[in-house]
Amino acid sequence: MADKPVEGVKPYGGPAGGWGALRAVATAVRSQMGASTDTRALLSMNQPDGFDCPGCAWPDPRHTSSFEFCENGAKAVTWEATAKKVDPEFFAAHSVADLWTWPDFDLENAGRLTVPLRYDAQADRFVPIDWDTAFATIGAAMRAMEHPDQMEFYTSGRASNEAAFLYQTMAREFGTNNFPDCSNMCHEATSVGLPQSIGVGKGTVTLEDFDHCDAVFCIGHNPGTNHPRMLGTLREVSRRGAAIIVANPLKERGLERFQDPQVPTEMATFGSTPLASAYYQVKVGGDAAMVKGMIKALLHADANDLAHGGTGLLDRPFIAEHTAGFDALKADIEATPWVAIERRSGLSRQDITAMAQVYWQAERVIICYGMGITQHRHGTENVQQIANLLMLRGNIGREGAGICPLRGHSNVQGDRTVGITEIPAESFLQRMDTAFGMTSPRKHGHSAVDSIIAMRDGRSKGFIGLGGNLAVAISDPEATFAAFRKLDLNVQICTKLNRTCLLTARETVVLPCLGRTEQDYQDGKLQSVTVEDSMSMVHASRGLLKPASPDLRSEPAIIAGIAKAALPDSVVAWDWLIEDYDRIRDKIEQVFPDFYDFNIRVLQKGGFRLRVGASDREWDTPDGKAHFITFPGTDEDDGKSDGVLTLTTVRSHDQYNTTIYGMNDRYRGVTGRRDVVFVHPDDLALFGLRHGDVIDIVSGDRVFAGQTAIAYGIARGSVAAYYPEANRLIALEDHDHKCGTPSYKSVPVTLRAAAAPPA
Repeated sequence: MADKPVEGVKPYGGPAGGWGALRAVATAVRSQMGASTDTRALLSMNQPDGFDCPGCAWPDPRHTSSFEFCENGAKAVTWEATAKKVDPEFFAAHSVADLWTWPDFDLENAGRLTVPLRYDAQADRFVPIDWDTAFATIGAAMRAMEHPDQMEFYTSGRASNEAAFLYQTMAREFGTNNFPDCSNMCHEATSVGLPQSIGVGKGTVTLEDFDHCDAVFCIGHNPGTNHPRMLGTLREVSRRGAAIIVANPLKERGLERFQDPQVPTEMATFGSTPLASAYYQVKVGGDAAMVKGMIKALLHADANDLAHGGTGLLDRPFIAEHTAGFDALKADIEATPWVAIERRSGLSRQDITAMAQVYWQAERVIICYGMGITQHRHGTENVQQIANLLMLRGNIGREGAGICPLRGHSNVQGDRTVGITEIPAESFLQRMDTAFGMTSPRKHGHSAVDSIIAMRDGRSKGFIGLGGNLAVAISDPEATFAAFRKLDLNVQICTKLNRTCLLTARETVVLPCLGRTEQDYQDGKLQSVTVEDSMSMVHASRGLLKPASPDLRSEPAIIAGIAKAALPDSVVAWDWLIEDYDRIRDKIEQVFPDFYDFNIRVLQKGGFRLRVGASDREWDTPDGKAHFITFPGTDEDDGKSDGVLTLTTVRSHDQYNTTIYGMNDRYRGVTGRRDVVFVHPDDLALFGLRHGDVIDIVSGDRVFAGQTAIAYGIARGSVAAYYPEANRLIALEDHDHKCGTPSYKSVPVTLRAAAAPPA
């Protein structure tokens, strides 16, 4: 019997990019900006004298094109530069109880915030207040805390280096290291795992390395949606004949073929460039098993080569000079049986060996990975196994080779670089204290999950969010929403209304800030900020649009206002710093030596690259060596019973993090809806279900009800559902216990026919 048709579900036949992307950009411009001349902002995005894309952190090329933006970058700009406003009349017309019933898309789509707001519990409405009142209200609530550690200071990756640096300065002078941030929920496995392996929690490659590599491995990421400008780079890799090997549970169009909107011949002929040389659908959660299998195949081939008079396939001089732990790694790999590797990875020994063969036959290899690697119970170990594989052939610290974590938000890496961390090093704190004449706290603070648990348990009473939408982004929304509502203070610094704003505490204040696209004048001078991309390049960003409201303030200015109110005896010259952001950068340079000559170097075209020791084979580890790190077994779910699938959360194409731009997921063939779950046809049959059935997803005592099953090209044993809606399946305690990242991509589930029809 043929599958029944499902409303809003039809396979997409086109390539990534191309005419589909151009139509989507045109739609976004029309719906958000209308006939506004602010559309000129798109031509200034990622240009030397313009602003950095508010979306992903893929590095800027050499600016050879008049436009350097992708479809989802354009959506981010039009979403921010929208002509729509939520003004005092809007809030007079809508109670918080009313707004709570709105979908997340509708909340943000209502438009830009225009004035500071304070929640009036009696009227159940946000009411406008002036900035002085806002700061005084927040400062009084912060000073009323019994202990500084009752405050949580959350940072979104959208914040600039200057804002993040001032923010951590304020919090540390206040007396806490509680810095939950979006890194905790995405690439914390990189930040924790890679320093143990290679001495730095960042990637080792530059954009130019892709011009020289012989092979690129793409593991656990979807560039077509999450970092589309990478498609142009992969296109060039493919066209010069280098191999692109993909390992990903879902078939994603952005890894299969790409039509470049900047290439007239491809557009005119409706042609495209194939990307993946080979595509392996690893089972969700099977990445460590797959990589260990590749290492096992490599070690076997190396031994065979030596036995036949060859010199071997490993880079033995590199291993001897630069690394430690090889013998332990070899013993662990030899003790891991192929049957376990095949079962957990979902790939055959033959397929894994074929992947490994491409690896050992290539002289220079780059391995790229995203949150499909990091957001697991053992994401830290996943990252370290990739580092192991690269080190075996010396593929770190030389041209055309290295490890490439694909960071999400455009400055999430920079925020961490300038001090947003709950586990600060003593040397950093000493430099902070010298720079500002204060005494920073030494006790380690809270990560994102820790902060929600502390709020839930009553140990934390106040929260400030520098951007983002933490209550929706984090796992376990039921527990998280309840935790926020117990607070004495909830402050949200944001451009648009979101659900975290509506989680009203005893005192709730919403502060509207400038966006990345808007002009920031301080003391009569147009300011610029700086950001760091995925490859450690730091460059300036300067908005050119008139602010959405005259009552908006910049993030640095808002932070300074809060600091002065909360710290009346502050030793920091807040007003002086805000008058000229060069002064903030001078302070960053004083605290972080890698930013030497900051204000001079950032004026260079393209900015400058921060030191990444491992890129030069300098290993900033205690013994000065890179380390092979073992991971016994193959993954956390080895003991999972038969019939249990593993769910991964994914973004739709009309989405960036928790921001929903629309209801379409073009490349996966979904239109006008988000209530779908992607399942292999054989796994549907295993549960007696069919394509189009309305089902419940069950994980323990948690149920994600009323989802429509879509038979899809996903690895057997794997299920995919949209983030953040599927977060309800993940308990706060269900996270990587080395780095704290919620296990968004390793949720054990079963499926059943829906217990009740959807509302």
